[in-house]
Amino acid sequence: MSDPKAPAIKDRDTESWGLYQRDLFWQANEGKTPPFNTAPTEPGKLEELAKEKLTENGWLYASSNAGLSYTHLNNRQAFYRHKIIPRQLVDTNRRSTRTAIFGHDVAAPFGISPVGINKIYHPEGELPVAKVAGELNIPYCLSTAGSQPIEDVGRANGSGPRFYQLYMPHDDELTVSLLTRAWKSGFDVLILTTDTWQLGWRHDDVDTSNYAFYRGIGADLGLTDPVFQKRLAEAGVDPKAQPKEAGAMWIDSVWHGRAWSWEKIPWLIKTWKEISGGRPFMLKGIQSVADAKKAAEVGCDGIVVSNHAGRQVDGAIASLDALENIVNAGLGQKLYITYDSGIRGAADIVKAIALGAKFIFLGRLWIWGLSIMGETGVRHVLKGLLADLDILMNVAGIQSIDQIDRELIESQSRSYAMISERSKL
Repeated sequence: MSDPKAPAIKDRDTESWGLYQRDLFWQANEGKTPPFNTAPTEPGKLEELAKEKLTENGWLYASSNAGLSYTHLNNRQAFYRHKIIPRQLVDTNRRSTRTAIFGHDVAAPFGISPVGINKIYHPEGELPVAKVAGELNIPYCLSTAGSQPIEDVGRANGSGPRFYQLYMPHDDELTVSLLTRAWKSGFDVLILTTDTWQLGWRHDDVDTSNYAFYRGIGADLGLTDPVFQKRLAEAGVDPKAQPKEAGAMWIDSVWHGRAWSWEKIPWLIKTWKEISGGRPFMLKGIQSVADAKKAAEVGCDGIVVSNHAGRQVDGAIASLDALENIVNAGLGQKLYITYDSGIRGAADIVKAIALGAKFIFLGRLWIWGLSIMGETGVRHVLKGLLADLDILMNVAGIQSIDQIDRELIESQSRSYAMISERSKL
């Protein structure tokens, strides 16, 4: 158990996140218990409680994957083949979870993935998530499919580091407006998602006609944009009288099904750099070595190695395997490589960093927390993950994030067989 009076605590350069474990153990003495179980593993207590709290449509949108969920399964199986090798008798009393990303000194090497339509999980949508991320000093990334205005999310995040994820419209004036709003609201890194020109085929969502934007829910980010408001007026659509039509017009302009190509990327980089004074630009969705090389060639500052958590292309390579391929090809010397897809705990974060990621983004864990208990739920999940990482570093002999490398893990061969019962993870 962590001793809150340990002499070395005052010398640590980050909060002693592991003390959250002590706080939760102590609560029984006060007639309390922790808000809820944060274990995402079988039987999936965190996930099951979220399912109980959400509407059917909210649950299906959060949990659905592309096709038969084989990419989703591959993501989890890939983590199982890498094993951490703990080191002993290492002085970890002054260990640090701190790292830096694009000039931001942050509390830990993980942050909030961009996830759309948070209002289907909680009435306040993105606001409590942004607030807690700012409070804990972990980066927050807002999705273009977000269900709150950019400006409101920026204010909720306070002084926290925040990035903006773009689904790029086929309307340059609208794109410039979105980027300008994001920059003025304190979002200083731009991430273009490249794998979602339209949604993947997700059986449960299709079966239930589950598309919140077509029900007039969640289009607030677009409806508050001055250029999009002009487009609505030009089309004769009144968003107050016709919320479904307005919501559909918004989302059809960003999940439009019309693919962009590499030729457009230099324009977007140049436009963002002019708006932001040269701040970083990243591509999200990179899975191949060839695409990572191309990203470096066209001037990207970094990439997010991601397969959208298995929600876009079924039967695809595990994102962790893609990370390993890209790093082995030497792209870490040319790009700031981050990772997303399949993260369920601190051990997964450590493994991805050991394989060459500089930073990790995560989604479903905090979505479940938001769904269960709003701001309190997000805080509980994220503080629990920070404690998990802090404690793992203590017991595995890791003094700082930069000590996490290939020597910390033992990797088995890539041999993924079908399993009789699919993991829920």
